[in-house]
Amino acid sequence: MTTSERTGSLEAAQTGLDNAALYRLLTWLSPAFPVGGFSYSSGIEWAVEAGDINDAGSLRSWLATMLTDGAGFSDAVFLAHTHRAAESSRELGEIAELAAAFVPSRERQLETTAQGRAFIEIARSAWSCPGLDEAVSQCEAIVYPVAVGLVGALHGVAVEPLLHAFLHALTSNWISAGSRLIPLGQTDSQRVLAALEPVVVATAERALLASLDDIGSACFRADLASLRHETQYTRLFRS
Repeated sequence: MTTSERTGSLEAAQTGLDNAALYRLLTWLSPAFPVGGFSYSSGIEWAVEAGDINDAGSLRSWLATMLTDGAGFSDAVFLAHTHRAAESSRELGEIAELAAAFVPSRERQLETTAQGRAFIEIARSAWSCPGLDEAVSQCEAIVYPVAVGLVGALHGVAVEPLLHAFLHALTSNWISAGSRLIPLGQTDSQRVLAALEPVVVATAERALLASLDDIGSACFRADLASLRHETQYTRLFRS
């Protein structure tokens, strides 16, 4: 499939998103949805203290790499495969187990599992649907992208818009952390988000076509940041 064909397929899926699915998608991946994302920086706090990130340009470069070669791409692949495996208990459990193991540090493990648990519990309480409890019971641990992929699939939200919304929310949360730490003004923060739009789109397209064997990370500095944050003296964030 060519890039233009994939883009056309994506546009068709987005156009076909019904109002109920769109409402849920906007709700689940809004900053107001209480999964606690605001309390995590994914190591950005240490990167700011170390001087790796000190302005809008360096934040944009750091996040672009995290999206294309780090947690952004990996989480997107896990979400897409979870969405497709939502009705297959055995495959779902294997994906959830791999996703839970695929984090570089204790704090990043806390970040993704805490948000995953919160997402599932809120979905059970306010957005319950048939099959959710049974699917959750097949997973020993549910990290955030697996939780979003699972709930989205069981509610009939197409994988393409779900994936784009997830990556947008992830990127926005990283920028929010950076804006408080550097600090950045609101306009510069939005400029960073706008500049990362093509990176988010490209990452989503790659993730839709990727197998679980394609998952990998080359963000060594970001992984070190998440490890060193554990012993950082002054901290605003939990990761």
